[in-house]
Amino acid sequence: MLKFLPILLILLYVGVTIAFSHWRLSRELRDKSGPLDHPKLLPLLARLGGAMDLPPIRAHVYETQAVNGLASGDGRVFLTRGFLDKMDRGEFTPEELTGVIAHELGHVSLGHSRRRLIDFTTTQVMRGLLGRLIPFVGLWIGNLLAAAVAARLSRSDEFEADRFATALMIRAGLGHAPQVSLLGKLARLQEGRAAPPEWIMSHPPHEKRIRAIEHSAASWGA
Repeated sequence: MLKFLPILLILLYVGVTIAFSHWRLSRELRDKSGPLDHPKLLPLLARLGGAMDLPPIRAHVYETQAVNGLASGDGRVFLTRGFLDKMDRGEFTPEELTGVIAHELGHVSLGHSRRRLIDFTTTQVMRGLLGRLIPFVGLWIGNLLAAAVAARLSRSDEFEADRFATALMIRAGLGHAPQVSLLGKLARLQEGRAAPPEWIMSHPPHEKRIRAIEHSAASWGA
């Protein structure tokens, strides 16, 4: 029994870490979000729902000036206030932000939150075991491998969510062009910034995502 104690302690640590992170994010979203009722987006969300034979999609606004979309573990999808403000200034179109919501719906529908919990647990166990098995440098190697594996899996999720969004946007009659134009704009916003190595990035480079979206759309005869 004692030989399994390190693994049990690692699992306990991971469980506490996940529970605390979930609680903190849930409280943050509860305190700083509300329903998305922008008149330019509501008709487009109704089209997304109709494309899935569902009522109009409900989304939420996360009150931060960052430009992002996100999906919570309980199945809700969010746009940040920064995204909406830029849309109101004409920097993004309603169709482009609808593509973001479709992407986040992909994360929800494909169960990425649950999958990432399993992956996180696995990589943390690997990290802890390497730290014990290899003196001095084992923990450093474990951290590096865990970060690389987590980033690789996250990039795979992004491609999957993009494919889901492309199919949904095409079926809703909005096409894949808003996804492509949005990623092009986001790429221009990041011009001049030093990019980390791709193997450590949680999201694929914008140009790779654009090529994958174009390929998906072409394969479906869009």
